[in-house]
This record gives sequence, structure tokens and C-alpha cells, in this order.
Amino acid sequence: MSIKENLRNIRERIKSLGRDPQDIKLIAVTKTIPVELIEQAIQAGITDVGENKIQEAIPKNEALKQKYPNVTWHMLGHLQRNKVKQALEKFNLIQSVDSERLAKEIDDRRRTIGERRTPILIEVNTSGEATKYGVKPEEAVKLLQLISGFASIQVQGLMTIAPMAADPEKTRPCFKKLKTLSEEIKKLNLPNVKMKYLSMGMTDDFEIAIQEGSNMIRLGRAIFGQRPPKL
Repeated sequence: MSIKENLRNIRERIKSLGRDPQDIKLIAVTKTIPVELIEQAIQAGITDVGENKIQEAIPKNEALKQKYPNVTWHMLGHLQRNKVKQALEKFNLIQSVDSERLAKEIDDRRRTIGERRTPILIEVNTSGEATKYGVKPEEAVKLLQLISGFASIQVQGLMTIAPMAADPEKTRPCFKKLKTLSEEIKKLNLPNVKMKYLSMGMTDDFEIAIQEGSNMIRLGRAIFGQRPPKL
């Protein structure tokens, strides 16, 4: 199927869950995807693009940003502090903040650029897997309390990556955990912290994530088909 047909299918699947597709922010994950296909996705209605690595994002961003200035670029992958300056130049929202040191680096760098705040999400490791980045769920509130006073960033929600599982149903506890954590944080009314987004759910498990409260899903294969093999 074409990208346009894939997007139509995704929206129908969201509707079948009793949710309005307009209420679910769809991030097109463009890892290994060439500029030509990203442009097709944008022309088919995609307004948000996500990349895992800055090096791969830079040429794509430079090729498309001027032509499509209203597209929002999301940093999805682990961000090293020495790459923050580049990230702020290319991305509108950073989804993978998981430490006070990284948040402070973003805050410091943004302050030197201008007054506009950088929106961020806090990445939470809800699976407990050692191979995954993210703050531990039990340490998330403490992290938010530490960074809530940073004037040049704004926390807009939480993000998690569920474990790979043959049975997508096994990802449900991770999504439930993030939703519960989000509700707990809302009650604290921390300054500069809004639980606007729950970024959870990818191609294999986005329907379960939506059932558990996701309003931001990150899809690659569901939009673009199988990724080309690595050279």
C-alpha cells in the first residue's frame, strides 16, 4: 500500500478503538527513511517527524525544513549532552530527557539562544530493562521536582518504550504504569510541568497504548513499510 493508504488505515484503526484520530498526535519515525518518502508522508498529512540520531536528522531537516516550516521535529533517541546544541537547532521537541544533567544542559543552551522555552518529555523506563534508557518510574517525580524550576524548558509529558514482545498484549503493563505515573504527577501541580502528552506506542503495540491512554504514537513501519536493509 502507499503511504497515503497506510495513514488512512492507521486512522481507521484508531477510530475502531473509540478514539478520534485528531486527538492522537502521530509521529512519523523516519529512521533510515529517505527524504523523498518523508516528503510523501508530509504531503499525505503528516505534521510531526521523529528521528533517533542527530547525524541522520541533520540532512533530512535541512532538505525539508524550509519547504515545510510547520512540521514539528521530535528527537526520539538518547541524547548526549555534547549534542544538545545541535539538537536545539534541528528539533522542536525533545522526547528523551531522563536526567537532571541533560535537562540542565538543554536549559543552559536554550537560555543562550533566546527566551523561547524548549518543550521536552521525560523518558521513563517502565519495563525495567537494563538496555533501555529512561528514568526509573519511582525516581521520575524527584527528577521533575529538580528540573521544574528550569526557566528555559517546559515539561509537556512522559514518554516510554515498551519491550519487544511476540505478544503485544505483554506491553500493556508498561503503558498502564506510565498513565498512572502521569496522573500522580498531575496532582502535584509542579511549576512548569504539564502532563499534556503520553508518548507511548509504536507500530506493533500502538493500539494497546491508545487503549491505555496514549495520545502520541510513534510509527515507522506502519507508515513507510519495512525499512530498507542496512548497507
